[in-house]
Amino acid sequence: MARPFSLIGLLRLRHAQQGQAAATLADANERLREASDRRMAARRTLDDGPIEVTDAAMLSALAAARASTRGMLTELDAVTERRRADADAAQLAFNEARRAALALEKLEAKHADEVAADDLRTEQSVLDEIAARNRGGTP
Repeated sequence: MARPFSLIGLLRLRHAQQGQAAATLADANERLREASDRRMAARRTLDDGPIEVTDAAMLSALAAARASTRGMLTELDAVTERRRADADAAQLAFNEARRAALALEKLEAKHADEVAADDLRTEQSVLDEIAARNRGGTP
């Protein structure tokens, strides 16, 4: 009977950790995309075409709106950079989790090869014994 892989529990844990790291990475990338999209939308608002100014109040309101949009862009730049750092950290965590799982997967594959070779040796021994009996060898 084949020997079970003794580290299967640890391998399952590593796969679960890898799945969690992948989910965290996907979430971080989504948050980064959202921040980038909001920044682009704010930038488009700031870059809108010229507006015909009819009086001083409108000019004052336009200047205030542009100043507010510039301030929002500065804040969005900071948010985007923080989320980019979070996404980079999540990528590193995923890479580490994948590396840990991959090492165990290689051990599992090596174990499977050894078990298969052992099974083949056992089968060959049985076949050799049967062949020896059929030739009139020892009973």
